Amino acid sequence: MKIELDYFHIGDAFGGSQDWFADWWMNKGGCAALAACDSCIQLQSSGLLGGLYPFDIHHLNKTDYIAFGMQMKPYLRPRVRGVNRLDIYIDGMRNYLKDIKNDSLALSGFSSDKPYEEACARMKRELTEGFPIPFLLLKHRSPALNEYLWHWFMLTDFQEWDGAVYVRATTYGSCEYLSFEELWNSGFPENGGMILYHINR
Repeated sequence: MKIELDYFHIGDAFGGSQDWFADWWMNKGGCAALAACDSCIQLQSSGLLGGLYPFDIHHLNKTDYIAFGMQMKPYLRPRVRGVNRLDIYIDGMRNYLKDIKNDSLALSGFSSDKPYEEACARMKRELTEGFPIPFLLLKHRSPALNEYLWHWFMLTDFQEWDGAVYVRATTYGSCEYLSFEELWNSGFPENGGMILYHINR
């Protein structure tokens, strides 16, 4: 089984990238704000929900992406310890939605302390319905995942191979497949988790 979002590109980049920002805080710690930006762009470009992105959704470019990131910065401002809880992201995103007068998008957190089987089912459901998933990983026992530590990134598809589930982790304008079971079973009970989006009907 394979569910793959038609994820947006900006030039040759798969999604947006922190590396484009001259602003020091956004370049080093803007991952939560940019997860929110990427969510808005993807939701609108896919046709699921309009009114989230303030620029031309049909002509995505670095200049507008950087401007959008700077608009999102006050809502999910980079800080010394980072946006290290799901509720901080939720509050920031809700404040952005309130200010743009969009009450169609709702969101909730799915904490990393929940069992893998439940997390896998929710991840599959979310992606199958067309929603990208912002994912927060604070710590992990596997050195192979060091580049994702204390970082927000996006899950943009899942595939099942030989009974195992893999997700496409998207960040810094590129992507790779990771074992979802390994990603979720980090070895630490309070360790971030997923943001789940819903549309208010």
